[in-house]
Amino acid sequence: MTANIKYANLPVVVLAGRPNVGKSTLFNRLLHKRKAITDPAPGVTRDPVEADCLINENPVRLIDTGGFKLAELDSLDRLVVEKTLDTIKRADVIVLLLEAGEITSEDEELINILRPHRKKLITAVNKTEGGRREADAWNVLAYGFEKVLMISAEHGDNMGELKQEIITRLDFSKVKEELKEESIIRIALLGKPNTGKSTLSNRLTGTNASIVSEIPGTTRDTIEGSFRWKSQDYIILDTAGIRRKNKVTENIEYYSVNRAIKTINDADIVVLMIDAAEGLSDQDKKIASLAHDKGRGIIMALNKWDTIAETRPPRDSQQKKVFKTAEEKIRFQFGQMEYAPVIPVSAKDGFGVDKILNTAEKMYKQLNTLITTSQLNQAFEKWTQEYPPPTGPKTRFKIKYAVQKSANPVHFIIFTSRTHVVSDSYISYLKNKIRKDLGFSMIPVLIDVKSSS
Repeated sequence: MTANIKYANLPVVVLAGRPNVGKSTLFNRLLHKRKAITDPAPGVTRDPVEADCLINENPVRLIDTGGFKLAELDSLDRLVVEKTLDTIKRADVIVLLLEAGEITSEDEELINILRPHRKKLITAVNKTEGGRREADAWNVLAYGFEKVLMISAEHGDNMGELKQEIITRLDFSKVKEELKEESIIRIALLGKPNTGKSTLSNRLTGTNASIVSEIPGTTRDTIEGSFRWKSQDYIILDTAGIRRKNKVTENIEYYSVNRAIKTINDADIVVLMIDAAEGLSDQDKKIASLAHDKGRGIIMALNKWDTIAETRPPRDSQQKKVFKTAEEKIRFQFGQMEYAPVIPVSAKDGFGVDKILNTAEKMYKQLNTLITTSQLNQAFEKWTQEYPPPTGPKTRFKIKYAVQKSANPVHFIIFTSRTHVVSDSYISYLKNKIRKDLGFSMIPVLIDVKSSS
């Protein structure tokens, strides 16, 4: 998509099929990047994964759905099937993906479900690269399809024909082009499994885009949604729960966790979801440390606060005391991150969600603040007078000048006479002064030290 253009009223193209027929591979192929997780194991995709993309220069909303399954359904499988069927109802075009060879009972059931949508249905048989198994694939015509496309999502065979078929079925008359606003705040929800990330994402977007289940690790792909609150546009990134490395046993979970961590790069602000009853874990500390090192805004959300409130007397003063104790514990465990706000929330009933958004808006303004070089150096002169650098022959250095390298992340460069003797404690002092005196009280500050010569 064009970087500074956004589109409204996009036609919706949904990829549907049983598990492991190649929907996510086709999704990535049409998108021209690896957004959906692909793996030989069936049932990798659970939540619908959505993205805007260009097909033959025409903008569409493309959706990869969870595999349609019939046999041996557990509670999570049922949620996936339900979500897939709901997504199909939104479609302007449905690409039914089948696999060359024997048609399964799941294929047949989905074909029957899609019969009322015949006018917007495109049938494609996957994994026929180089004409492989094409003779078997034509058996699909026995189910009454007027046309069947032979494709290979992995190798790209006949993608041009599929794209053209999609475009000819769509109406683009209602699509509107708009200049993309630069002030969209991107929030990534990170944390351990089952801390309420998907519940909060659904509440913020006013949808059920992310599957919510008691089963830890339900979310695998990063689910992107958008919403508007008090005239401010937001994008929310719901990620897979991050567990300790030695507990990540499946390839699928490995990719999910890595994708969640990489989401920090795509976000302005990380909301770290912490189970209020369980408190902080080592993984929470690692996530926060990664976000800090990247210069992202960090909000620590003590979720499921309603479960804490139920065990206490319903008096405001008592609740404040309970929260203060929890906050002090977090501050003690994090040490260098006293700037990060801690907010009690209940994603389930909405308590504290407004405070998260108000905090995110203030944080975003700080992230995008630029300080003039003259103002910055006047401040540095004052700070070095208040707390001069060491004067010993081995520890002496002089700060010549400083510049702000960037906003979002807020990054400064300090030029000194002797870089190798500038201590971490003095850098910490300068960071604290920058946050306190220059208006960066809620965010991390990055500093590089370079030689003035």
